[in-house]
Amino acid sequence: MPAKLYVVHGSHPCEAVKRALELKGVAYKAVEIPPPFHVPLQQLRFGKRTVPGIRFEDGEKLIGSTAILRRLDELVPEPRMFGGPEVAEAEAWGESVMQPMARRLQWNAFRLAPDAMHGFQEGGKLPPLPKPVLRVMAPAVIRAEFRMNEVTDDAVRADLAALPGHLDHVDQLIADGVIGGAVPNAADLQIASSLRLMLTLGDVRTLAGGRPAADLALRLFPDQAGDVPAGTFPVAWVPQNSSSSAASLAG
Repeated sequence: MPAKLYVVHGSHPCEAVKRALELKGVAYKAVEIPPPFHVPLQQLRFGKRTVPGIRFEDGEKLIGSTAILRRLDELVPEPRMFGGPEVAEAEAWGESVMQPMARRLQWNAFRLAPDAMHGFQEGGKLPPLPKPVLRVMAPAVIRAEFRMNEVTDDAVRADLAALPGHLDHVDQLIADGVIGGAVPNAADLQIASSLRLMLTLGDVRTLAGGRPAADLALRLFPDQAGDVPAGTFPVAWVPQNSSSSAASLAG
């Protein structure tokens, strides 16, 4: 029996673990849970509310992308997810900084443009909710996600202000060879999955256009569904883009 991976469709840490399982050649079945219903179900199954969670064939259970990636390295040594301290440091930064930032930006964008939520259902295992149903459900779901992920306007404005510096850091990690190699490592998957979700936001695409960081995210996670148009965040929140055009990132 393959491993069971419990996910929320489109969740960036879930996508990171899916890609790691595929790279390691570990058979798995994805069990999709709609947000925010994953919270009580994951709490019941794993003792924590987050995704991803995995139950391996032998019954071992783990929750959280970092824990799963590390365990996969123990179970299947090659290709290595954690090849050295610089990779571990970059992965930890991706998990602690980029991963929660992506959540805050996405859910704040959904509050400002709730109709955009519909497109993020594409490619999932569950039947997509019709737009009228989603419009009715959206306010309650967004409120719940705001509470769970500590989303505030001040936090999101600070995230957007910090984003150019974070993109510089990712570009430097690529230039230094820590990430961006032919075979992805744990830091690649953790950072690129978060950035790929952020690139569904038009205002982030404007900031990330022409950067190696954006190219890496698009290469490793080409199938991310959803789009929130540029101009969704207030103009005063979004720094000016100092890099080249973002036109190649649209869509």
